[in-house]
Amino acid sequence: MLARGETVIGIDNLNDYYDPALKRARLASLERMPGFAFRMMDVADAPAVAAVMREHGAIRVIHLAAQAGVRHSIDHPFAYERSNVGGHLAVLEACRHQPGFVHLVYASSSSVYGDKPMGGQGFSEDEPSVSPVSLYAATKRACELMSQSYATLYGFAQTGLRFFTVYGPWGRPDMAYFSFTRKILGGEPIEIFGQGRMARDFTYIDDIVDGIIGALDHPPEQGGHRILNIGDSQPVGLMDMISTLERTLGRDAIKIMKPMQPGDVTATYADVSKLNALTGYAPQVQLAEGLKRFVAWYREYYGV
Repeated sequence: MLARGETVIGIDNLNDYYDPALKRARLASLERMPGFAFRMMDVADAPAVAAVMREHGAIRVIHLAAQAGVRHSIDHPFAYERSNVGGHLAVLEACRHQPGFVHLVYASSSSVYGDKPMGGQGFSEDEPSVSPVSLYAATKRACELMSQSYATLYGFAQTGLRFFTVYGPWGRPDMAYFSFTRKILGGEPIEIFGQGRMARDFTYIDDIVDGIIGALDHPPEQGGHRILNIGDSQPVGLMDMISTLERTLGRDAIKIMKPMQPGDVTATYADVSKLNALTGYAPQVQLAEGLKRFVAWYREYYGV
């Protein structure tokens, strides 16, 4: 967005859910670019969020802030209530009071589909999403319902994007591909949950960015609220992902098989036909190439 001349104001509280140094390094790469300003604040601080929007006259918002992590939600439920539900409400309120507001694009999650059998077709946005198996998923579904009510009540355009297993450089260290890389390079064993029988629709970060910007640039009519899947639409088995990562690293993993964790789902598989029809969205980076790029970044960033 900065490269195409947009003015961007970033909001984050840089919390310690994972290493804040990684967050600050990401931020430093943006702060060198013209048109970018940063405000360190909690997205659930409604008056502060509204004040920033008023100060800068923001008329479009991409809301990606959340407390992430399915397993983490089991032991830290109130963090999810505040960041995900309270944070989303703060953004909605700021948007509805902003003069001339155009479009809110926000992050939902594939986890709202629950533990759904993968079958031969991708998960469709038209299917009911009424059986979340984690609190994280429940908060994301709650955000979708809140947005629907605000679109109806206050008439501003919104798009919710259901993300499917985003990975790549600068990603979250708690995600499997990232933690597996660290452990394999360090000679530590990796724990493989679900006995390795899970599958995920791994989606490379550059493809995700293309989808987000495409959605932002194609708002629904005022008062419209839509939900769109954003994924690779080519699920990969967990063991296949690990094999690809081993080849990329040139090392074999020490594997410890574990049962499914509470809150996990067996598979994810995105039907992206709606996003494709709207924006031409078509993922370009396959898993082998994406992991190659991630590993190159990891080795440079951590010096290993």
